Amino acid sequence: MTTYRDFSLTHRGSARGTVLRTIGTRERRSHLTAPRVPTVGIDIGGTKVMAGVVDADGVILEKIRTETPDKSKSPKVVEDTIAELVLDLSDRHDVHAVGIGAAGWVDADRSRVLFAPHLAWRDEPLRDALQSRLAVPVMVDNDANTAAWAEWRFGAGRGEDHLVMITLGTGIGGAILEGGQVKRGRYGVAGEFGHMQVVPGGHRCPCGNRGCWEQYSSGNALVREARELAAADSPVAHDIIARVGGNVHEITGPLITELAREGDAMCVELLQDIGQWLGVGIANLAAALDPSCFVIGGGVSAADDLLIGPARDAFRRHLTGRGYRPEARIAKAELGPEAGMVGAADLARLVARRFRRATRRRVERYERYAQYGRRGAAAGPEEQEQQ
Repeated sequence: MTTYRDFSLTHRGSARGTVLRTIGTRERRSHLTAPRVPTVGIDIGGTKVMAGVVDADGVILEKIRTETPDKSKSPKVVEDTIAELVLDLSDRHDVHAVGIGAAGWVDADRSRVLFAPHLAWRDEPLRDALQSRLAVPVMVDNDANTAAWAEWRFGAGRGEDHLVMITLGTGIGGAILEGGQVKRGRYGVAGEFGHMQVVPGGHRCPCGNRGCWEQYSSGNALVREARELAAADSPVAHDIIARVGGNVHEITGPLITELAREGDAMCVELLQDIGQWLGVGIANLAAALDPSCFVIGGGVSAADDLLIGPARDAFRRHLTGRGYRPEARIAKAELGPEAGMVGAADLARLVARRFRRATRRRVERYERYAQYGRRGAAAGPEEQEQQ
């Protein structure tokens, strides 16, 4: 495996920090000239860690996954898992950089995970911890940002200059791309759309507030509503109760989607409700950001038009200035659950380019010094005095 292990690690820390602080302003033009080398993308969630080698065209060459260590364990346990996956892939591929999409808040320098709700990361210096172990450049970003980047580069957002991505899973994540650059905000935590308040005094959210958007349009909201109807033995819930054998806690989002596709009226209605709330939130975001395209990803988006159809209708009804302004396109994400991994790998390629240049310069200097030393050794005493 070709890596940077042949070179001294003593000067890498400060150089890498400088590169990562400046990389955001160069993303738009950099991705066009980034080296066409394989990189590893890591997607870390509350239940799984997925790693894959991705080429310059967004093609996954190999993918492996494992369960996320229990959140009560130390951060080092998760770092050990990541390192093992990367080294495993490196045995079979020429890896030049590693990109990590983490489900949590990442600082503006993309070096520390400030907070991860499903992991024991609190102001965790993840980038530096992994760079010291892997000896290749490491980039850390929010998983919604990496997914949005992948959709802009290779998926539903290609050709869009103003894109907003919304990821519907357990909660709601989001990302903003403008002019081919991820907008991370001053402190790195932009795009937390799920915690916009849409119902004052509404359902309590795990974030501590009430009425957050994700309490009305997310996988958790979908399952909560279905379980409440089933627990109340509602007549409309008899089919889903029968499917789970009366065990309400076995009702899941994928099961609701499956029954909705089979025509179950309750499940269809629940997805319509989630979709309508999705449309309301998108209309609010359109008023604030005015993008040309919204890309809807995450596990709940697997419901396709059962969800996105009602979202489009609600968006048109609630859009400010409706009828007198262009409407943003609403599209389902194309890359599926691999989007975060592919985007992380592609963003890491930008870091790899700069370090390849720095490494090449170091090698050239080393060769010049070595050549000078060989000439001095070959010269006789008189020639050395003349030199």
